[in-house]
Amino acid sequence: MLEEYDIDRLNPRTNPYAKELKKQVTIKISPNVIEYFKEQANKVGMPYQTLINLYLLDCVNNKRELQMTWK
Repeated sequence: MLEEYDIDRLNPRTNPYAKELKKQVTIKISPNVIEYFKEQANKVGMPYQTLINLYLLDCVNNKRELQMTWK
């Protein structure tokens, strides 16, 4: 291993996933919703926050619109 590296000779590349980086936010979610996603995530073996993100991403990709009726 070299004691010093010539930084100018390195070939820095941009991160191809930089646009996909996640942003941390604070959101209030009902405890029963969190418990539901934790149970589902446990069944498939992934973190529940990842599962929530995948679910929301699916909504975005498929341009799902909220359909709600009040009684």
